[in-house]
Amino acid sequence: MNNPRRQNLISVYRDGLLNDVVPFWLRHAADQEHGGIMTAVNQDGSRLDTDKGVWQQGRFAWLMGKLYNQVEAREEWLTQAKRTVEFIERHCFDPEDGRMWFHVTREGAPIRKRRYAYSESFAAIAFGEYAKATGDDYYAERARELFLQFINHNLNPRGVTPKFTDVRPTRGIGFPMIAMNTAQELRESIDLPEAHEWIDRSVDAIRDFHVKDEIECVMETVGVGGEILDHFDGRTLNPGHAIEAAWFIMQEGAYRDDDSLIQLGCKMLDWMWRRGWDQQYGGLLYFVDLRGLPVQDYWHDMKFWWPQNETIIATLMAYHLTGDEKYAAWNQQAHDWAYRHFPDHEHGEWFGYLHRDGSVSTSLKGNLWKGPFHLPRMQLICWKLLAAAEAAPQPSAAISNLAD
Repeated sequence: MNNPRRQNLISVYRDGLLNDVVPFWLRHAADQEHGGIMTAVNQDGSRLDTDKGVWQQGRFAWLMGKLYNQVEAREEWLTQAKRTVEFIERHCFDPEDGRMWFHVTREGAPIRKRRYAYSESFAAIAFGEYAKATGDDYYAERARELFLQFINHNLNPRGVTPKFTDVRPTRGIGFPMIAMNTAQELRESIDLPEAHEWIDRSVDAIRDFHVKDEIECVMETVGVGGEILDHFDGRTLNPGHAIEAAWFIMQEGAYRDDDSLIQLGCKMLDWMWRRGWDQQYGGLLYFVDLRGLPVQDYWHDMKFWWPQNETIIATLMAYHLTGDEKYAAWNQQAHDWAYRHFPDHEHGEWFGYLHRDGSVSTSLKGNLWKGPFHLPRMQLICWKLLAAAEAAPQPSAAISNLAD
């Protein structure tokens, strides 16, 4: 990665974030009447639905707070963060049990709650950034409360009907990886007291149960003891998810100056790049089978936006931490393929869902799942990493200081 390419990438990520992606969402989706964001928008930003996903409320408020704290103290960003965290506080909690909704109307009336508690994790990081931006101890304490609520519900679900029977109990990689990254975010924003404990526990869970050296694979779902389940659910791999977890672990290795964690993250990236990268068309596949068998899920060979975002982050981070040119080459492959196919050069932002060959599957720009999070997070992290790497004496310092 020579200096001209580095400078070009800095411009692509910085300008794409500040001049395209963030303005797109502020212009078309921010709800100036009720607060929060309506992410169900079409290619040109026109609204397809006014309902609000609670995940996206937390993610949007986090982004606004993060930009205010890391990029520039723009009043517009802080105002949007304030209006969104206030919408969350007013409307996104079930008063009967204190848990968060998943899906509400534009005005905030509840529609749906999920068995899991990821709404709480995204609200926690939103409140953490808002607390940092304002110095408001109330939101710092709320961020900690929501983190612990997220942890406790995932460990001991209450008031929900189990999705499966106890015939074949499983564990998934989703909880430890999100617990780790939420703790990392809250360590930086509010100095979360429990951060190191939960990062350690999460890394241990991923390494002990999901990382399989004997078959060079990161399993998405395993038995409770980490055993491989030779069924559709057990064999289905999500390379983008595993690669996202890989850079969370690399980032922690840089923060702690722990080479063993960096090596673990790079190993996970190596394995899942080989399993997930589409050698025929390019791009990262959504699902693949552990043994190369057919996958049950019919969207398995589609190219979703977010796995490409996570792969760009992970390959760039691995390159800066190791200096291995393999990762620079992979980063260029991932970046170039994504930027050839996903951006909408007419209306801005990215399409979210492509067919395997890279053609657009739907003009949809947002829904309950896609909003201003994975893409702007990638742009912000990659911009800051590339810029910091120029001045940092050690590559790990560039990564561990990204939050500064």
